[in-house]
Amino acid sequence: MPRREKEPTVAVEPPAGFRIERGLPVGRYPLLTAFPGLDRLSLAAAVEPDPEQRALLFENTLVEIADADLWMYVAPWEIPPQFRGRWRPVVARGTDCIVIGDTHLKESPALMLFMDIFHELCHVRQRHAGANLWPDGVRYVDRWTEIEAYRLVVDEARRLGAPPEFLRDYLKVEWISPEEHRELLTTLDVPAK
Repeated sequence: MPRREKEPTVAVEPPAGFRIERGLPVGRYPLLTAFPGLDRLSLAAAVEPDPEQRALLFENTLVEIADADLWMYVAPWEIPPQFRGRWRPVVARGTDCIVIGDTHLKESPALMLFMDIFHELCHVRQRHAGANLWPDGVRYVDRWTEIEAYRLVVDEARRLGAPPEFLRDYLKVEWISPEEHRELLTTLDVPAK
């Protein structure tokens, strides 16, 4: 996905044990090379409660650091028909791969990266369960997959002490309208300004 409209800033840190290898060059890596120990954080069990499936999720998921101005997204196995000609994502046929913009990885606050990587891991697990991550004709803010992934990371950020203004900024993404942003805030119980 493209970059957010505004990069939220916050003094709140992710949980102890969250690590980022910010110096990795553009390329494809195992998830735990870019985020060592991610599988041992408590939120990992919330993403995938079954220990065996969780181990497979973290062992088999890759990250691709892209030389592009973007945040993160799960690489589709093929370009969704409704996005042809409008979006040129990295395609990873049959592989679970999370694409990360190199600037995002190198410069974004650790809490934002923590939230983004777990949001995308939630999508990988959803896809394993048969979910269509890009259903045609369903608005972004109405997709159950997005609501579930955002709820996971927003609830965890709240638990860590992130203030409402950070959460509002985090949820303000450029591919939704101001009205849809307000709907997303309401759905996730984040107070509006």
